[in-house]
Amino acid sequence: METKNRKVRMGMVGGGEGSFIGAIHRIAAAIDGQIELVCGAFSSNPELSVSSGRQLYLDPARCYPSYQIMFETEALLPPEQRMDFVAIVTPNHLHFPLAQLALQSGFHVLSDKPATLNLKEAIKLKRVIEQTGKLYGLTHTYTGYPLIKQARHLVAKEELGKIRKVVVEYSQGWLASKHDEESKQASWRLDASQSGMSCCMGDIGVHAANLAEYVSGLKIEALCSDLNTVVEGRHLDDDGTVLLKFDSGAKGVLLASQISAGEENNLRLRIYGEKAMLDWSQMEPNSLWLKTNHAPAQLIRTGVGEFCASALQAIRTPAGHPEGYLEAFANIYVNFAKQIIALEHGQESSNRLFDVPGIEEAIRGMAFIENVVAANGSQSKWHSFSVN
Repeated sequence: METKNRKVRMGMVGGGEGSFIGAIHRIAAAIDGQIELVCGAFSSNPELSVSSGRQLYLDPARCYPSYQIMFETEALLPPEQRMDFVAIVTPNHLHFPLAQLALQSGFHVLSDKPATLNLKEAIKLKRVIEQTGKLYGLTHTYTGYPLIKQARHLVAKEELGKIRKVVVEYSQGWLASKHDEESKQASWRLDASQSGMSCCMGDIGVHAANLAEYVSGLKIEALCSDLNTVVEGRHLDDDGTVLLKFDSGAKGVLLASQISAGEENNLRLRIYGEKAMLDWSQMEPNSLWLKTNHAPAQLIRTGVGEFCASALQAIRTPAGHPEGYLEAFANIYVNFAKQIIALEHGQESSNRLFDVPGIEEAIRGMAFIENVVAANGSQSKWHSFSVN
């Protein structure tokens, strides 16, 4: 697909001094040389916002004290200068108002997950996207790994046969003690007014659910939830287990924990079919195991052998040169940039075509969070997965 020879211009809201995820987004956006950061409103503190932009060597005139001023000012710039899209990297409670204003101001949006503070906002956001005709993407990072794309391809080709069971685990230990709450990253995640109704499931459980659906091609239709608040004094969950029923009849288990002392960022997916199983871990992202009962286990390594088109597109380096989290993040960014250019040229620009998580994944993610919390408080074993 031929595209115009230009960089896509990005603005950012949030991600200023002291932010972990802001720097990750900026690195990911820059990796392929297709996107240029041109402006930002990096903090709710006007002085900190402006100073953060200047530390990134942006034009001082485009280091804005607020996102409202940024959207208003950028919209008045000539088309060849103004930002094309905004990356939203704030706490969750700001995701919806930011995305809504950006879309209505004429800008595409790439948002950190979860998409909004609640499901009602996510459904409203879909209407705004439809009304404005702008693009919306969601950074479900782990879908960007080459071997996750290959795993999805193998499932779709029925290499595993009919899927019987899905087991997905996301375990961390960074909130294992009361002392851990002192960091900026922890404090807002444990505050319902900023993070929403869930900490652990809203922060990492939703990633696990998205990955399970993305690779298996199945949809969760019912769940049974057991959420825990392990560390005394907390008001939101920091650990949980969810039993899953998929629309095909397959069953599953989702484990998510932020109090598992000793764990780093242990995201693991296992999919069991009638003929074989797949096993992938984010701790070893360049390895994918394909196992059966009747043949030696096969280790698939990134870049070695034949791969599907989407996996090949996601690989940047020769075999043996490890690619990881930043590159997976970058795959979403570069695909979103291509999506913007395609729309600009009047070409098909659906999220599905460009393999970018979008508003449908956003709605299912918010539905997962709300259904898990509701099921935890329900006396029924199984709780229907509602997206309304």
